[in-house]
Amino acid sequence: MNNLLISPSFINNISSKAAVEQILQINERSLLFGIYLTDRDALELVETRSQALRDFGRIEIGSATIAKIIEMFCDSRYIFQANYAETIHELLETFYYIKNESLDLISDDELIEIMKDYFENRCQGSIELLQHRELEHLGRNLRFGLPYDSNMEDINMDMDEEEDDEE
Repeated sequence: MNNLLISPSFINNISSKAAVEQILQINERSLLFGIYLTDRDALELVETRSQALRDFGRIEIGSATIAKIIEMFCDSRYIFQANYAETIHELLETFYYIKNESLDLISDDELIEIMKDYFENRCQGSIELLQHRELEHLGRNLRFGLPYDSNMEDINMDMDEEEDDEE
């Protein structure tokens, strides 16, 4: 019996092809909203995912996260063909960053749902507000065991009240 040695690059290549195909299948749904990803867009998203995983020291089996983010956001009123691929790249990077910042205290699906809610409602399509205000706050609250949907001003007020009580 011959033992075949399979190189990691061969496995990565097969995995990348499967991920690209999975992403492109979502075009059937996203076309209902007038947006789609090209083969190149899909491949670049797989590369963004791989880079984000390396950058944040994470390991993930499969490419379900990319598909879940695309599925969740393709109907956004703030995403158009001109910003679609770029927005998904930024959301993907943001997802992995917040997973680290929140110490994995929130499930992938729940984080993606929260990201969509914040993006649509609190941030009105602003990736910057999503990243630097809402999700930073979410990560901080999760790390400190606070309700992650609370308002930061409420937390600051509580801290001020405790200081007043000490005086």
